[in-house]
Amino acid sequence: MIRVACIAVSLAVAVGVGGSFPVQADELPDLGEAARAELSPQVERKIGERILNEIRLHEPSYVDDPEIADYLNRLGGRLVAASANPAGDCQFFLIRDSTVNAFAMFGGFIGVNTGTLLTAQSESELAGVLAHEISHVMQNHLARQIAREKQNSIASMIAMAIGVLAARSNSQVASAAIASAQASSIQSQLAYSRDFEREADRLGFQTLTQAGYDVRGMGDFFGRLQQAGRVYENNAPVYMRSHPLTAERIADMQNRAQSAPYRQVADSLDFHLVRAKLRAQMSTPRESVGEFATQLREKKYVSEAATRYGLAYSLLRAKDVAAAQREIDALNALKVSSPMIAGLSAEARLAARDLAGAQAIYRDALQRYPQSRSLVYGYAEALLMARQYEQGLLFLESQLQIYSSDYKLYGLQAKAFAALGKRLPQHRAQAEFYLLQGQLGSAVEQLQFAQQAADGNFFEQSAVDARLRELRKLQAEEAKQKKNGV
Repeated sequence: MIRVACIAVSLAVAVGVGGSFPVQADELPDLGEAARAELSPQVERKIGERILNEIRLHEPSYVDDPEIADYLNRLGGRLVAASANPAGDCQFFLIRDSTVNAFAMFGGFIGVNTGTLLTAQSESELAGVLAHEISHVMQNHLARQIAREKQNSIASMIAMAIGVLAARSNSQVASAAIASAQASSIQSQLAYSRDFEREADRLGFQTLTQAGYDVRGMGDFFGRLQQAGRVYENNAPVYMRSHPLTAERIADMQNRAQSAPYRQVADSLDFHLVRAKLRAQMSTPRESVGEFATQLREKKYVSEAATRYGLAYSLLRAKDVAAAQREIDALNALKVSSPMIAGLSAEARLAARDLAGAQAIYRDALQRYPQSRSLVYGYAEALLMARQYEQGLLFLESQLQIYSSDYKLYGLQAKAFAALGKRLPQHRAQAEFYLLQGQLGSAVEQLQFAQQAADGNFFEQSAVDARLRELRKLQAEEAKQKKNGV
């Protein structure tokens, strides 16, 4: 069972009984008297960012894999664009857990278990799960549930929300969160109401249709989960406990699918590549090599390209670079294209210490896939490995113009400045790295280091001073809220 729920409990304890967990909900902005019964989108986003940052920093099961994150966000972005709110903002992240689960947090952050990707038998099934969660976000279901309780502070509302999120992962740990938060009425909030679930079904179905996926995917996936629940009884899939399925809902989805025009939709190559990568990570490198080699030899695969990718990836993990390169050559001979294949090809070159070759692959791939964050990070790392720091900084600056809130880009920028011995810009970049992860104190400390650096000109020092004043003002506002017991 994943430990996200443990973080939820820690946060709930910090909120409910004044614990010393690093990020407390009372550091969030005051809702104001009129808004306490209903969270504004801005505050929802702030809450979601805080919880996601805690998951990133403290949850071992959080999967920090830019390639898989790219895929989930491309798929999710296509669904959001086809939803009732095409301008909506959702961000998807992955949790390493074999159970089937997905959950929507405040502010449009949606978590997906690896078990969900591996259990889905088609991309349309996976899209059906995401479309359902997107509908919960677009209809503000979590906020509406919590707001019904009309708690009189952010702290108590956050405690309730955390109890709900904990229940999405582990009902036993959720009970501890409930007790810690002293929110007895949360028992009725552990799962979305039937009305909310039906609404998410209906809107998710429409989103799936508009996005061009097979509408049978949603009903088929949920139907299999229902059958699994009957088989395992009390050990039903986590998704069923947090999104209770009924025969009525399953029948409604299936009836909607039958009345819709038949549409056969092929899975994308990246769907199969992501699944191959996750399967390769489930075993030791050598075991994975054996499994994928056997599948190729016996021709037992859905996608030859994905199977060869899995074998090449496993060989790289096993540090057999020459064999990995042979498989990558065989994969490229299939004339298939994907940012994941390009990334693996570049990684093989880096492992062979062919830095120029890796950079060439990244440059070509970024021409074809300019929005692939994984390729952006890979190319920047390749430039730094080759000690081309100035070129790396120019590239990172161009990317920060596009992705101004990407903490990883700031981390790479700080690394490049440090290699050049430029202390002021190094600490300034490191401050943004920390700030974007919710570590305000560490960001202030880095700016203080930047002030002490002697290598900045008047304008650079002035920029540091101005930024430090901004962050200290934020610190003062948070201290005031904490003192007032918001």
